[in-house]
Amino acid sequence: MRVIAGSHKGRQLKAASKKVTRPTSDKIKESLFQQIGPYFEGGVCLDLYAGSGALGIEAISRGVDSAVLVDKNPHAIHTIKENMERLQLENQVEIYRLDAKRALHALHKKAQQFQLIFIDPPYDKADFSGVIENILMLDLLAENGLICCEYAISHQLPVTPESLTVMKQKKYGSTTGITIYTKKQ
Repeated sequence: MRVIAGSHKGRQLKAASKKVTRPTSDKIKESLFQQIGPYFEGGVCLDLYAGSGALGIEAISRGVDSAVLVDKNPHAIHTIKENMERLQLENQVEIYRLDAKRALHALHKKAQQFQLIFIDPPYDKADFSGVIENILMLDLLAENGLICCEYAISHQLPVTPESLTVMKQKKYGSTTGITIYTKKQ
């Protein structure tokens, strides 16, 4: 696993245990960032279910100012911290060891908003409806912000909430899909 582009291009990342996470492949990560960026001019990223932190790290490498990385698994948190130290990104990253719902409420209390939100839960524990509803209810998505969901094609994504529109949707092979939402103007 590596950083695909930007200031940290080519740097190797430690992967969290496959027993703990399901890492986004480099091919899917590269395609995703080509669709949403590929480069950014500042902003803050939220990576729920961060695993190794690879999506948040990629966003920072491509120009996002900072990232909030959330995972409830202690092994994943340890891997995230190792990757932050390896790339010297500790000052650009906030790490939460919480489940997604608690983390969203904690971020709401800080009145934080995000230009980019990744939702990439373990496929067997995916609750996209609940997470997206909480993000919208708690006003965590900035104007012109994006929500990027990675999911098993066999998993049904929720009906698109009224305040969002599907910007892009793509299938990768027979197992993985990506849907990118943006706020309606």
